[in-house]
Amino acid sequence: MGVTDPAGPVMDRDEADRALARLGQEHEAIETSLLALQDHAGRRLLEGAGLTGVTRERWQATEARITRLWAYFDAYTAALRCAREIRARRRWSSREDLAELTGLLRGESVTVPGGESGRLSETFTLPALVERMNELYATSLDVIVAADAVWSALPARIDLLAAELQRTRQLAHSVGVRPGEHPAGDDLERITRTLARLREDVVADPLAFWVPAEGSSAPGGGRPDTTVYDRAARALEDVRREIDAVLTVRQDAEARLVRVRDVLSRADRTLAEARTARGEVLAKIAATEVPVVGGPPTVLQEQLATAVEYRRQGRWHRLSPLLESLEEKAEEELLRARESLTAVTAPLAVRAELRGRLDAYKAKVARHGLAEDPLLVERYDAARRMLWSAPCDLRVAEQAVLRYQRAAAELLDGADAPEDRKGDAS
Repeated sequence: MGVTDPAGPVMDRDEADRALARLGQEHEAIETSLLALQDHAGRRLLEGAGLTGVTRERWQATEARITRLWAYFDAYTAALRCAREIRARRRWSSREDLAELTGLLRGESVTVPGGESGRLSETFTLPALVERMNELYATSLDVIVAADAVWSALPARIDLLAAELQRTRQLAHSVGVRPGEHPAGDDLERITRTLARLREDVVADPLAFWVPAEGSSAPGGGRPDTTVYDRAARALEDVRREIDAVLTVRQDAEARLVRVRDVLSRADRTLAEARTARGEVLAKIAATEVPVVGGPPTVLQEQLATAVEYRRQGRWHRLSPLLESLEEKAEEELLRARESLTAVTAPLAVRAELRGRLDAYKAKVARHGLAEDPLLVERYDAARRMLWSAPCDLRVAEQAVLRYQRAAAELLDGADAPEDRKGDAS
């Protein structure tokens, strides 16, 4: 039966040597990690920053954890050194030395002053102490890496966007887009304030802009929260598009004004033609309701004059929406004028259709040798007098044409019958 102590069976020399070697490797790895943590750029930034909010609270707790971590490491180092000294007493350790090593390496042999929840001290086995140091290290590194990731990503992007914002502001100023005078100018001011406030918040409280990765236990697992930045970037892009539209107006304003003036002129000429046609219809067509033709809208001419003045003064931000509205309304006015002309001349179109139909039937009966038929001659003359007299009653004229058509159809049917009988006899 082997010798035992409270830490369990006493290790032999080989077990003790292997345990010391493993603990030495762990000690070296922990020391390397702690020195890297101490020298981490994010840690140095956190120590020198004027922190606020969530970051200040978490960094204060992290600093306490790092201090505690070094205290644990010092206790671990002292225990390992003591174990090595015991092993170094003799080449072949005695049972007493091995029992002492077993108690040191496997038992709760490490006492660290202070502790959580206000305790005076904490006692650990060496493996438990290593596990505790790993926990504190991971938690501390997570805070440092997260803050460093936010500082590495967001301020630089904010600065780039701010530079683009400054260029956009200068461009906006050149075309008269200013706060209080144009909505885009107000938007630029709002974006400027948003970016300035965002940068201050990111520098002072980076952890407020950190989104941890779900299900990830690795230190620094997550990503910077760019919601506010993305919103500002989209707003700036919208403003830039609006300013580009204003710049486009500056480049082709004269040609567009000429086109608007031409469309309005064509609309005026069409309305004038409709008014002339209305007089002709009233004179030539009887018992017909002819729509009244309105005059050209003076408001469009006034707006056109205003647009010309804006161009002369270089007030492009005011010209842009006015010119777009004018182009749309001018096309609508031309369409209205054409519809008015069509409505006014509809009775003349009906008369022309009746005249064409009458002549077409006359030509048809002539081809069949029936042009001199007394009934057809009488009805043709009656319809023709109505259609070529002024004023023309379209309803009466249409009935006269229909009577001529029916008479012609009856005669044409009678002329075709003998031909059919002759064909049957042959």
